[in-house]
Amino acid sequence: MTGFPKDLFADRRYAVVGLGRAGLAAMRALTDMGATVIGWDDAPFARDTALREDFLVQDPTADIGDFTALILSPGIAHLLPVPHRIAVAAFAARCPILTDAELLYQAVRASGSQARFAGITGTNGKSTTTSLLAHILAVAGVPNQAGANLGPAALSLGRLPNDGVYVLEMSSYMLERLATLRFDVACMLNLSPDHIDRHGDMAGYVAAKQQIFARQQETDSAIVGIDDALSTALADRLPRVTRISGWQPADIWCDGAVLRDAAGEIADLSQAQALPGAHNAQNAAAATAMAVALGVARDRITSGLRSFPGLAHRQELVGTIDGIRFVNDSKATNADATARALSCYDRVVWIAGGIAKAGGIEALAPYFPRVAEALLIGRDAEDLAKTLSVRGVPTRIVHRLDAAVSESLASARRLDASVVLLSPACASFDQFSGFEERGAVFASCVRALGGGA
Repeated sequence: MTGFPKDLFADRRYAVVGLGRAGLAAMRALTDMGATVIGWDDAPFARDTALREDFLVQDPTADIGDFTALILSPGIAHLLPVPHRIAVAAFAARCPILTDAELLYQAVRASGSQARFAGITGTNGKSTTTSLLAHILAVAGVPNQAGANLGPAALSLGRLPNDGVYVLEMSSYMLERLATLRFDVACMLNLSPDHIDRHGDMAGYVAAKQQIFARQQETDSAIVGIDDALSTALADRLPRVTRISGWQPADIWCDGAVLRDAAGEIADLSQAQALPGAHNAQNAAAATAMAVALGVARDRITSGLRSFPGLAHRQELVGTIDGIRFVNDSKATNADATARALSCYDRVVWIAGGIAKAGGIEALAPYFPRVAEALLIGRDAEDLAKTLSVRGVPTRIVHRLDAAVSESLASARRLDASVVLLSPACASFDQFSGFEERGAVFASCVRALGGGA
C-alpha cells in the first residue's frame, strides 16, 4: 500500500461539511492530494478541531457553485427530513453532493490503480460481513483495506496495487451520494425498516440501498440474501445474481451448521466460534460468495471462516461471572438486529432501551419467552415496558446502564438465566455518543462486577 500522488487533485476544489471522523479524514486526504479544501461544521467545537489542524474553515454557502463538489457528512440530510441549508445552496448551484467513498474511487482510478471494490450493504450484518471478508482476503494473501461506514473513513484508506481489494461497508446515506463508483462485487444482505425519516418511506430506503448495484457490468458480481421478502424481490429484478441464505437452499447457504454450495461443503460453522446463529450463517454465506467472486481458493475461505475473531459490540463475550455470560451486542440498534441475538440464547436477562426506532419492539414478540427478565434503560424505556408487560414479560425500568448491569447479575442468579444480554434494539444517542461508547460502558461495568473477558 502506498500514498496517492501529491498533485492528483491539484485542479480541484472541495467543500467538506460535517467535520467528524469522516469529514476530517476527507480534509486531510484531499489536501494531501493537492486539492483546495475548505471545511465547515455548524458546531463550534468541530470547527475548532479543524482549525487546530490548520485547515481553512469557513461557510461555503456563498460561493458553493465554484467547488468541484460538496462532500457532505453522511449524517447530514440533503433531501429528507429537512435538507441542510448548504445542501440547498449546492442544488441551486448545480454543485454535486458526494460521499467520501466516491472520492476514494476517483482517487484510486486517477492514480492508475485497478484495485477492485467490494461493497456490502443491508439493514443488519454489514459490519460483520465486511470484517469477515477482509479477514478471508488477508488469510488468502490478498492485499486489502476495509472501511467506509465501518472503521476507518473511506478517504483514510491508502492506494492499493492492482491486485488489491477495497472492502467497503456502505450505508444508505452513503449510497445515495455516489456518482461513478462501481463495485466489482456488491452484496445486499437483507432489508427491514430503518432510517425511514431520511428516505421518506420504505420504497425510498430500498431505492437508496439498491444503488450498491448501480453501474455494474456483466463481469461484475451481485450477491443478495433471500431470507426476507424485500431482498428476494430485489434478487428477482437483477439480471445476474448469486443468492445466499443462512437457512434455506440457495447458491450458497447453510444447511444446519454446514455452509455449502452446489459443489458440497465449504465449512462447518460450528467450528467458527465468532459466528453464532442463523444471521451469522447468512453473513458467512455472503462473505464466502464475495470471496469466491474475487477468486479466493476454497480452502482459504474455509480457514478464514474458522479463524475469524469477531467484532466488538456484536455478540461479544465481555465477561463471565459464576458461569453467567455477559454478552455485548450494543450494535443492535433496531429490533431486527436484536432478534438475531435473542434467537441465539434460550434464557436471558435482557438489557434494552434508548431511542426506539419506528415500530418499537413489537416484532420481537416471538422471542419474549426467552427473556427471564428485561431491564430497561434510556429515553423510551416506558414505551418498551408497555409492550413487554402486555406480553407478560417480567420487566423493570432501571434508567441507566450501570444500574442495569449491577442488577442483572442478581436477576440471572435468581431466575436461572445463563446469559446477560445487552442488545438494546434502540439507538444510543440519548445517553451515549454512539453504540461503541454504550458497549464500552457495559464492558467496564461487567469488569467492575468481577467479570473478565
